Amino acid sequence: MPTDGDSSRLADATATFLEDREDGERALEAVLTVDTEHDTWTFDDIDLDSGTFGELVSSGIVEKVDGAYRVADPEAVDAVIAGEEVQTDSRSVPADRDFDLERFRTIDPRAAIALVGALIAVAGARMTAFRSVFQQGYVVSPANDPYYFRYWMEELLGRSSGPTDFGVLTDPSGAVFGTRPFAHATNWFLAELLGGGHGAAETVAAWLPIVASVALGLAIYKLTVLLTRDVRVGIASVLAFAVTPINAVYTGLGFIDHQLHQYFWLGVTLLTLTWLAVDLQRRLERGSDDQVAVRGHLQDPVTWVVAAAFGFSVAAGIHAWGGSPLLLVPLAGYVALRVAMDARAGVSPTRANLPLLVGLAVGSALSLALHHRWGWHAEFVATTPALVLSGAIAVVALGELWRRLEGHLGGLLAIEGLVAAGGLLAFRRLQPEDWAEAMARVDALFFREGATETASLFATEYAVFFGPMYQLGMGFYLALVVLGWVAWTVARRYEPGWLLVGTYTGYLLVLAGVQVRFAGQLAIPLAVLTGLGLVQLLAVVELARTPVPFRDSDSASSRTTRDRDSVATDGGRALEPPISVPDGRKVGYVLGIGLLVFGLSLIYVPGLTADVTHDEAQVGAASAIDDHAEAANQTYPENFVLSEWGDNRMYNYLVNGESQGYGYAQSNYGEFQSGSDPDSWYDQFDGRVGYVVVTDIDGETPDESAQAQLLEERGTGGDDEDGLAHYQAILVSDDAAAFAVVPGATLEMSGEPGANVTVGTDVSVSGESIAYERTASVGDNGQATVTVPYAGEYTAGDRTVTVTEADVLNGSSVGLEE
Repeated sequence: MPTDGDSSRLADATATFLEDREDGERALEAVLTVDTEHDTWTFDDIDLDSGTFGELVSSGIVEKVDGAYRVADPEAVDAVIAGEEVQTDSRSVPADRDFDLERFRTIDPRAAIALVGALIAVAGARMTAFRSVFQQGYVVSPANDPYYFRYWMEELLGRSSGPTDFGVLTDPSGAVFGTRPFAHATNWFLAELLGGGHGAAETVAAWLPIVASVALGLAIYKLTVLLTRDVRVGIASVLAFAVTPINAVYTGLGFIDHQLHQYFWLGVTLLTLTWLAVDLQRRLERGSDDQVAVRGHLQDPVTWVVAAAFGFSVAAGIHAWGGSPLLLVPLAGYVALRVAMDARAGVSPTRANLPLLVGLAVGSALSLALHHRWGWHAEFVATTPALVLSGAIAVVALGELWRRLEGHLGGLLAIEGLVAAGGLLAFRRLQPEDWAEAMARVDALFFREGATETASLFATEYAVFFGPMYQLGMGFYLALVVLGWVAWTVARRYEPGWLLVGTYTGYLLVLAGVQVRFAGQLAIPLAVLTGLGLVQLLAVVELARTPVPFRDSDSASSRTTRDRDSVATDGGRALEPPISVPDGRKVGYVLGIGLLVFGLSLIYVPGLTADVTHDEAQVGAASAIDDHAEAANQTYPENFVLSEWGDNRMYNYLVNGESQGYGYAQSNYGEFQSGSDPDSWYDQFDGRVGYVVVTDIDGETPDESAQAQLLEERGTGGDDEDGLAHYQAILVSDDAAAFAVVPGATLEMSGEPGANVTVGTDVSVSGESIAYERTASVGDNGQATVTVPYAGEYTAGDRTVTVTEADVLNGSSVGLEE
């Protein structure tokens, strides 16, 4: 039964429908006639085109019930047609209860199934490396950096007594929570909820990226539907997000890094800001007085719940990673442009943006509280939300003044730019130390070399054009076209929701052009544009109905910005057009276009993921080292593993758990690998390195290099050279070889002065037989010594000696028997 508010709302919607359509009365009479004949009915029962019928549903005049339709309030519609006052019943069911029940009854099962399928695609695209992650009894995270987060998660678990022991989150020194505190805290808390310990840490490391991605997919769906009022676009956007290569890689199975946290909270920020923008816009579009619409927006309790959620997302995002202030720049830009849009539309910028300012104040307070109470993040980072809030208040005040003076918008935008510049100059002058730290952080973020992610999205290596396709998929170019439409739309109409998406997309596109790492964030708003572009593409070739936003655009010129005929008067809940299944031949065309847009991504996602996973040879090397270190009773740093820096954290996490950094490997491995005398490094290692792993590399390597001596010759020296004295092979394969760095046993033997004595033994490593030999010259005293890294029986002519593993590990001297 409709409530008083529903009847009034439906009356407004009906009146708007009649005003905007010449055939409006005929259409309403048609649905009223069939409604009197049947309790519920279908589209086939009436003589209306799908576009008109879709408008009736999206406006709330017709509602969907159990897969069929009925007029929501026939009496109200009759009254409006007759020009009579709509009667209300004070004994109506409470609005909140009626709304909830109706919402439950009108869930479209096809849309729900499609959404579940799209979310499964999100999870599936991030699980292509399942066998690489779960192998040989380990949870092997891809890449290098996840082991930094796994290290701190287990460190915090070891220090805490349970999920309520928040004392472990206090870090005055900044060693743990200096740059990514919220990411570490979340990882630790979830692991504690799962029982704590190594097993819980492994579960969080493996599955949190998947869970966070699915949750983000839900946020993208809701965000898209709020903007477009079209569930098809929502589903398409989730699918676009699912197969975006760079995002799928950074949030793949086991990839526990700061990305999953920053992506999720960015999605929450966009969703909450979209809700605030769209809710006000819908109220204005219903044709009510501006002040009444804004008052209703401000008096709705949900508005303040969403504003609080927005504030929490700001605080969480600012403490999630080191470069978090960068994601407040588009927020500041959005506020500046939003104020100008409000002033242009004659809406009070102060009242329209009050929930946003309150939410930003909540975020600023939380950010500063976490910094001052627990020592989270640098002060300049924790203060950034407050700086943005200060600028936003100034800009809103300017916008309010400008609206009342009816000044030119160009002047307002120019003054807003001056406010931003003045704020930065004041910060630099008043906080020189924080400014210097911020510039150092910027330098480290944008000018660091050597990592793949520091290249540009439009790198010439991929001929500029193919870089975005490789990282973001073919949908990127479809989204660019829609981004152009967004720019055109916000320049002409009051569309704060699209302004938000356009601002973030444009800004992140510029950042990704500088460094491709930001393409992961770009993928979130870009998914909305890609989804809308895909449905419109299907509509152009007559495989789908035109999406609601483009139907609005087509007829906008004949209507005011407040009274568009396809507005969903319930705030976007009556979603039309619904999902429908095309006939057999059209299904093939739809799948073909889908493959055209997403097909390359289906290839790139597994390929890019495989590039960052660790293969069986590498994990086997770590396992062999772990076994050897345990047998030798070695602990850190005696069992430190030296390797290529990009894999170093993985080896050390699996062997000794110490994966906090890779600085030593980054500084020394390259020189060691290219050098010609690995034994000379033994003294330099000086107990700092216990094991060395070399892996196959692209290109030719010099025969005399350590790379060739260890991986190709297994440390035996080949045909012409002696074997190495301090490198004991414990795993060998074509792709990787692991060696224990040992003191070696010193063999002592006698002989004719000046003669050469050769000792040798055969050892079996990884099922491969290795012939190891070393030659020494007999000195003037008739004695010769030679150091060997293997246990076993050595022969020198007719003499033999048995060397034990203890001799090798302790550097013992052993004499050859005559």
